[in-house]
Amino acid sequence: MMAVGLMMASAMQAQEEPKLVAKPSGRILFDAAYVNPQHQEDELKSGVGIPDFRVGVGFTYGQWKGKVDMGYAYGKVNMKDVWLEYDFDKQNFIRGGYFIHQYGFQSSTSSSFKETMEEPQSNACFNNDRMIGLMYEYNGKKFLGTASVVVETDAMKQTTDVTGNEGVGAMTRLLYRPYAERGKMFQVGISGGIEGARYSSKEEMNHKQFTLSTRWPMRVAKVNSQQAVVTDAKTMYKFSPEVMYSYGRFAVIGQYFLNSITRDNNLETFTGSGAYVTLRGLIKGRNYAPNMGDGGIATPDPGNMELCLQYNYTSLSDASAGVFGGYLNDWALCYNYYPNKYMIWRVRASWTKVTNRSGFADNEATILETRLQVKF
Repeated sequence: MMAVGLMMASAMQAQEEPKLVAKPSGRILFDAAYVNPQHQEDELKSGVGIPDFRVGVGFTYGQWKGKVDMGYAYGKVNMKDVWLEYDFDKQNFIRGGYFIHQYGFQSSTSSSFKETMEEPQSNACFNNDRMIGLMYEYNGKKFLGTASVVVETDAMKQTTDVTGNEGVGAMTRLLYRPYAERGKMFQVGISGGIEGARYSSKEEMNHKQFTLSTRWPMRVAKVNSQQAVVTDAKTMYKFSPEVMYSYGRFAVIGQYFLNSITRDNNLETFTGSGAYVTLRGLIKGRNYAPNMGDGGIATPDPGNMELCLQYNYTSLSDASAGVFGGYLNDWALCYNYYPNKYMIWRVRASWTKVTNRSGFADNEATILETRLQVKF
């Protein structure tokens, strides 16, 4: 009887032991772009490229999961997502490592899954890229909330004997969604954050500055369209409300950004702002569906076709603070085709104008580009 009991206990233990499941992943972007600038001061050139090539692996083990993702674009190896997560239950988890923390609607998609091919410049400027940190998320039926503590981006690139004491920060995203079902979605949210001044290779500016910038909306060429260097910086305060509404095959998204940087030596606080509005419509396919885990809209189903229109405004000039990073206006029209769950084809036409840039003449550019995206 004792032997039978031991065998039963061993079998039960074997059944309860979680299984380690690893799954490779990757993506490749093939881009081609034609650009017609008003003048060539910004060095905008047409051409082709592979702006993103990633290979990684994700794994699950019971309530644990993780991801390691490496990028190899343009002959350079760089770290993408590297994180470990513990799921308390279906609604609560905590994640630590190097990843993009939740802040506003654009957190709901990775950089390669933006419906207008490139993310709005205002989000690229006033939000953060990947940062080392810890994030807690609650994901309920009608409410999503996150809270993160982070260190500055350069913590992934330099050791502290180079950077000095690293800048730290905190951010949150709070989202209320009374309707979240296929064909009927509405949500409103607010994000906020606080960050210390960032690293600079110039000793006199180290952790006494913030550099905010945008790029011309193309990846075949990576050229800044705006840049504001805020010196004598102390603390940056961030605020961003958002709204999304979708009915049937139509969706509209809007988000506003306000970033304020306090300064030493009796210098005026710098204020930067921006906003975007996106209209989306499925010209072929089923109704839009929610992405509950990330608080956004799910990638349309295979076989669907979509048109998107987006307007973006970004201000990095503040006369009272003596900083003139420029004003940017961008209009974009994008066609997306989703032939299967592994591929997306995009065509984007945009007109972008920048003015009031210190040291640079006003400029504008018409850009036509296309992308074949493969994800596996």
